[in-house]
Amino acid sequence: MRPAPPPPWLWLLLLAAAAPPGQAAGPWEGVTLGGELAVTSEYIYRGIAESDGNAAVQADLHASTAGGTFVGVWGSSRNRNYAPYADDDVEVYAGHRFELSNAWGATVSARSHYFVGGAQESNDDYQEIVGALTYLDRWTLSVTAVPNAVRYWYDMRLSRSPAWIADTTAQWLLTPGLFVTGSAGFYYSSGTGPGFYSQFDYTYGSVGLAFEHRHWRVDVGYFLAQPRAAQLFPYPIANDHFAGTLLWRF
Repeated sequence: MRPAPPPPWLWLLLLAAAAPPGQAAGPWEGVTLGGELAVTSEYIYRGIAESDGNAAVQADLHASTAGGTFVGVWGSSRNRNYAPYADDDVEVYAGHRFELSNAWGATVSARSHYFVGGAQESNDDYQEIVGALTYLDRWTLSVTAVPNAVRYWYDMRLSRSPAWIADTTAQWLLTPGLFVTGSAGFYYSSGTGPGFYSQFDYTYGSVGLAFEHRHWRVDVGYFLAQPRAAQLFPYPIANDHFAGTLLWRF
């Protein structure tokens, strides 16, 4: 079997990464461009293994102003064998960061998730609003509202209903460049009716190590999720999983 070609969005982000980073000139003066390229052994998102034990390529490109406003696009390959049978996830986002003090900051953003490519049988795209509080680069707490989350019962698509997610991540510096990392999250689906259509929730988290050197970062983590998460999504859950990611920032 021939390997699948890289997704088109990845080529666009690679071309953008080849351009000199920093502030743009001309009418875009004052706007800073940046991004990331990454390879991960498994794409894990909110306790769900969207690449099901397979490696995934991921990329981000964003522009920001000195005032804190930012826009960007992020993408990842995924396992097309799971609904909605798409090749890739693409996320378009925009928001604003507020500097509360030298150490504290708050961010409000709107994000739209799209499943692209493949032989999709349904539209599982969704939007969300995110509010986050950060302390330096050590700790983040975020709350997310998803008004049109797609609801599954294992691999059977039911309907859409609102969902709310609370996430926290932290990292602690051990020695120069080496961190202990951890995360925890709670996913709540409001449901749409009695029985398995009703409200549902699960928790997830991870613990690991990370090493940074200049533009590079390596993360290795151990991931956990409640088995009941499988009742909400058509993907395998990331429970008792190890995963590693190599990331380059530009």
